[in-house]
Amino acid sequence: MNITVYLGASEGSDPSLKKAVQELGTWIGKSGNHLVYGGSKTGLMGALAESVIKSKGKVIGVEPQFFIDAQVQYEAVTKLIATKDITERKEKMIELGDAFIAFPGGTGTLEEISEIISKLSLKQLDAPCILYNLNGYYDHLKGLLEHMIEMELSSVERQQGIYFLDNLQQIKEVLGGIKEHGKYL
Repeated sequence: MNITVYLGASEGSDPSLKKAVQELGTWIGKSGNHLVYGGSKTGLMGALAESVIKSKGKVIGVEPQFFIDAQVQYEAVTKLIATKDITERKEKMIELGDAFIAFPGGTGTLEEISEIISKLSLKQLDAPCILYNLNGYYDHLKGLLEHMIEMELSSVERQQGIYFLDNLQQIKEVLGGIKEHGKYL
C-alpha cells in the first residue's frame, strides 16, 4: 500500500512530534508499505523519510522543481518525482496514494488534507483520510467538521472515511483492516 503522508518541513516546538513521526516511518518501512511524501530532507519530512529508509522501506518523494533547485530534496529516497509546481505535486501524491495521513503540520499540510477531505466528500476518492491527532493537534478541525454536520452543511455520509486517530496503534488498525479487506469501512 502506498501511504501518502502530509507533514511539515520544520520540526515544530514539541519534541514528541519527531519521535512519533519516526515511529510512523519505522512502521511504514517494516510493514512492507511504501511512503509517498513531499520529498524534502528537512524537518519532520526528512525525519519521516529517513526512518522509512532505515527500516528498509521504499520512499517516493514528490518535489516541485523549484525545491529541487533550492536543493531541499532528500537524495536517499527510492524514487524522486519532479513536478513543475505545488499543484502538480498535490495531484501526483493523490494519484499515488492508497491511504492518506495528515501528521501535525502547518498551513500546507492543512491545505493538502483538506483536498483529500473534499474528494472523499464528493466520492471522487475511495481511500481513508487519517488525521493523526497526536496530543489533540486536530481537535479543533474535528470540532469544525462536527459543527458542519450540526449546521446541516455536511453530513455523516459525506464525512465517511475521515478518521481522527490519536496514536500509531489506531492507524495500524485502520490501515490493517484495509489491507485485509481490500477497502476501508
